[in-house]
Amino acid sequence: MAKVTAATFTKVKPKKKCCRKSTRCAVCPVVLHRLGKMDAHEFSNKQFTKALKKARAA
Repeated sequence: MAKVTAATFTKVKPKKKCCRKSTRCAVCPVVLHRLGKMDAHEFSNKQFTKALKKARAA
């Protein structure tokens, strides 16, 4: 799994296909789309960690 932070969020390339597991990986296209909708690139590292956890949980 790639290390995704608030600073590198916009540069991360998503996987080709969604894994559809109950806890999605950090580079899943669905997770990156959800983070983009939250404007996660403006978050601090602590806020980004919470947002990433929420985006992966669904």
